[in-house]
Amino acid sequence: MAPWTSADIPDQTGRTIVVTGANSGLGLSAARALVAHGADVVLACRNTDKGEQAAAEITRDVVPGTATVEELDLADLASVRKFAGRLDRPVAALINNAGLMAIPEQRTADGFEMQFGTNVLGHFALTGLLLDRITDRVVFLSSLAHRLGRIRLDDLNWERRRYQRWLAYGQSKLADLMLAYELEHRFVAAGSPLRSLAAHPGYSATNLQSRTESIQDAIMGVLNKVVAQGPDMGALPELYAATVPDVPGGLFIGPDGWGESSGHPVPVGSTAASHDRAVQAGLFAACEELTGVTMEVPATTR
Repeated sequence: MAPWTSADIPDQTGRTIVVTGANSGLGLSAARALVAHGADVVLACRNTDKGEQAAAEITRDVVPGTATVEELDLADLASVRKFAGRLDRPVAALINNAGLMAIPEQRTADGFEMQFGTNVLGHFALTGLLLDRITDRVVFLSSLAHRLGRIRLDDLNWERRRYQRWLAYGQSKLADLMLAYELEHRFVAAGSPLRSLAAHPGYSATNLQSRTESIQDAIMGVLNKVVAQGPDMGALPELYAATVPDVPGGLFIGPDGWGESSGHPVPVGSTAASHDRAVQAGLFAACEELTGVTMEVPATTR
């Protein structure tokens, strides 16, 4: 069987797809591919000026779909609520793509550790607030770094531990994966036709590698040029998860190359820790408490 590429994306005409962080990197590549196949893509971006530039770039050529920009700051739950309140149409797919990686210790507007608050809590709240309008599936973006992660339910926001940027990133990406699994369990239990999947991009060159504010930026800049695959290839797993019609819920999609660092999208495995049902449920409950968003799973779509 030939490797899956963006050319294999089925016609997306009539489907609205929300992509967070779509003004650059993987999100921009995913949005461009989706619009090229007829989707009406909502570019959910913190920086709307950059979002408008991205939308103009995407639609510069005559393409079947549309690209519109909406402000969304995942590090501010008030912004998440405002975004969800403005979006008044059915959403075929939500791609929780945006993220931060290995940044210095910071706090969100709501006081959460920045990587957990943005990568996990912002997307959890967004998913919960849009769930009554989602008609097909949710995709969470995880990472190979989920293998570094440990979920500390008693200290998700690094208030009792010394902050370690890479371990905090690993925890956030493991959490994204576990939330995808737990949400799928809940869809199945409710008899819902909705699907929840996760994806990871392997090692892809994006601007994530330039925000550590340390010598690591320079090191990863070199690796981006020598080792990493480009964002168009890195976006394929999330595109596969978001568009393949018969893909089952509960899958984790990643590259098929050595070490899953590059290649074409296929179902991949994840750590034993990611499948701990008790921790999945505990994490889900903690996210509901921290965000104030209760995830009500509908039994049927609208």
